[in-house]
Amino acid sequence: MKLPWLLFSLLLSLTLWSAMATASNVSYDSRSLIIDGQRKLLISAAIHYPRSVPGMWPNLVQTAKEGGVDVIETYVFWNGHEPSPGNYYFGGRYDLVKFVKIVEQAGMYLILRIGPFIAAEWYFGGVPVWLHYVPGTVFRTENEPFKYHMQKFTAFIVNLMKQEKLFASQGGPIILAQIENEYGYYEKDYGEGGKQYAMWAASMAVSQNAGVPWIMCQQFDAPESVINTCNSFYCDQFTPIYPTKPKIWTENWPGWFQTFGARNPHRPAEDIAYSVARFFQKGGSVQNYYMYHGGTNFGRTSGGPFITTSYDYEAPIDEYGLPRLPKWGHLKQLHRAIKLCEHTMLNSERINVSLGPSQEADVYTDSSGACAAFIANMDDKNDKTVKFRNVSYHLPAWSVSILPDCKNAVFNTAKVGYQSSVVEMLPESLQPSVGSPDKSFKGLKWDVFVEKPGIWGEADFVKKGLVDHINTTKFTTDYLWYTTSIFVGETEVFLKNGSSPILLIESKGHALHAFVNQELQANLCWIGSSYFNRVS
Repeated sequence: MKLPWLLFSLLLSLTLWSAMATASNVSYDSRSLIIDGQRKLLISAAIHYPRSVPGMWPNLVQTAKEGGVDVIETYVFWNGHEPSPGNYYFGGRYDLVKFVKIVEQAGMYLILRIGPFIAAEWYFGGVPVWLHYVPGTVFRTENEPFKYHMQKFTAFIVNLMKQEKLFASQGGPIILAQIENEYGYYEKDYGEGGKQYAMWAASMAVSQNAGVPWIMCQQFDAPESVINTCNSFYCDQFTPIYPTKPKIWTENWPGWFQTFGARNPHRPAEDIAYSVARFFQKGGSVQNYYMYHGGTNFGRTSGGPFITTSYDYEAPIDEYGLPRLPKWGHLKQLHRAIKLCEHTMLNSERINVSLGPSQEADVYTDSSGACAAFIANMDDKNDKTVKFRNVSYHLPAWSVSILPDCKNAVFNTAKVGYQSSVVEMLPESLQPSVGSPDKSFKGLKWDVFVEKPGIWGEADFVKKGLVDHINTTKFTTDYLWYTTSIFVGETEVFLKNGSSPILLIESKGHALHAFVNQELQANLCWIGSSYFNRVS
């Protein structure tokens, strides 16, 4: 019995996925990364090791692999690894070597985004707080103290990976490394110093001799020694600075981070699939989901303006490590369809064919006559029927159909075949902790953590106005308590219309205790504005 060509190709593709993704040489041309002499179309998934616990790592990596992912991507978290100058930590959730080796054991590649400034809605953007107190330091510009510590940490991480033989040049899984992060947005604010710093960062990274290419995301003037990449919801129109570089998408956002008081972020699976298909349709070669599993901001690691401890990101794998359906499944089918086109796409030139005012096809035909095509309907409101090679194809609004043989549409980004899943939280009967001295205690034992509110002499001091949080607490606590009093005279007890005075507090993400005549009237933790009616 002969297998149909598409089914045979799919089985072959799955077999290749299951093989060990070891490498010994990574290079590139204008079309793609070249790993051990073979061009690759790569699907990558961002999973940040400190945002989950080590016991979760194997299953997270395996679930990503089952979803059709080739590569795991992660930042390196400087302030987690160097809590004080020269003192390094790689235990627990910060065991970077263990995480990379789990990826290697799963037969997958890895992209290491060293930064070491990472942003990532991570506290202080990943930069150690102690660097704030190094005399003369100015972050991310032509500044010697900052450059010294940045280079020292970058070299430490590169050498650590070398010692463990984890770079592809050593037979390991790491195929790309990143220096800096989205600096192009801010470089002009630093003037000439910003330009000099960006060029220095690229040169410094390349000089580490990691044996793999270096990338700089959203670096609009990156030098030729590195590959500049795109971060956005859509990157199909992105073009590298130099024509010799492949088209890489380092951050495709399948959702967004949650902030206190804001609506839950949502990006439909259909739109994510459309963006990915369009990227590869237009010659893309590496695409990374940021995030594929967002996880949790444990402890006090959450950064940015009121970012929640959850970093779920509405990612294909949810905060608890479960596939989010239909998103995970829909993207899995997309990845299979793209992989069926890989060989043809990487070994032929792309030809664009107009099929209507907002409809087009991109066609790849190699020297053997094999053909693959992507047919897109960019109209976000109206379905269309188009003719391609004398065959009619129905395209839902805002969708791409993938034809691995230029005839049969095996996947359309707007047609979701997976059912939705909903995680339901159920109550659990908790038992006393082992060894709990209180035998009558019905629940788990509580631990109490005490944070000192200040470090500069007395914890309590009087000052008009607000104080700088970091300089006051040296980041030993998230809390500063402000106390103030408002005196209401007898003639102000009632307003002209007979109503009581109202105290309006405008704030975000704060807790407040209100007293009237030294008696507690209200306790609130809220977002936005709150009103207090005066109580006599």
